[in-house]
Amino acid sequence: MPTSLLNHSKNNLNTAKQRDTASQCSTLSPENNKARKKKLAVFQKAAGLKFKNTSLLNLSFMHRSVSNETGNKINNERLEFLGDSILGAVCAAILYQTYKEKNEGDLAKIKAVVVSEDILSGIARTLHIDEMMLLGKGEELSGGRTKKTILADAMEALIGALYLDSGYKAVFNFVKSCITPEIMRVAGDNYHKDYKSLLQEHCQRYYRCYPEYHIVKRSGPEHDRIFWMDVRIGESVYGPGTGRNKKSAEQEAARIAWEQIGTL
Repeated sequence: MPTSLLNHSKNNLNTAKQRDTASQCSTLSPENNKARKKKLAVFQKAAGLKFKNTSLLNLSFMHRSVSNETGNKINNERLEFLGDSILGAVCAAILYQTYKEKNEGDLAKIKAVVVSEDILSGIARTLHIDEMMLLGKGEELSGGRTKKTILADAMEALIGALYLDSGYKAVFNFVKSCITPEIMRVAGDNYHKDYKSLLQEHCQRYYRCYPEYHIVKRSGPEHDRIFWMDVRIGESVYGPGTGRNKKSAEQEAARIAWEQIGTL
């Protein structure tokens, strides 16, 4: 290819890249994008929120994939960090005030389930946070709007943003309205606990590792077989759990481990 044509192609590519970056950056600032500003207003009305600083609200929906692609280091991770702590404090206060008969261990187990990725992502979808997310092109194409981790993180970021914008009272009332039905459901045992998911999330957060499941033994005839599984977390072994298939035995082993370490 002639040098002049090659340089022309490179210039066109750079121009297109700059145009894409400029377009994304205008979305990052709602004041520069009327459509985004309107979308944020609709979201606030539906969620019962009223931000003084809509740029802060917008930031809570900005996934790191956007900053990776634009070179702008601003994303919602710091708000997520803040929101995680505030969510925990508000949830603990609600549980303490509501269930005076429950001990610390029982309250901690309920809290761990209520602030889990499964429940937070479900609340996020109810609030239509999936529709509000700002994602990089790669993350968008890989189905980022449906990923539980991204939605749960954005929910925490929203809580952090609301705290900074409107203070503790406003964020307490918002979290209470979202989380109380889930607390009632979990506390009333009307929630199917996926102990494998809970244990994995706990291990990733606190131990930076994954639980490992191993068959201890099989017993019984082929048509009525029982599996015995244990789960190993670092140097510790929990179980065994039993079940009529490997999946149910793993779930039981995870329950045993969760009962022992899930509240630490």
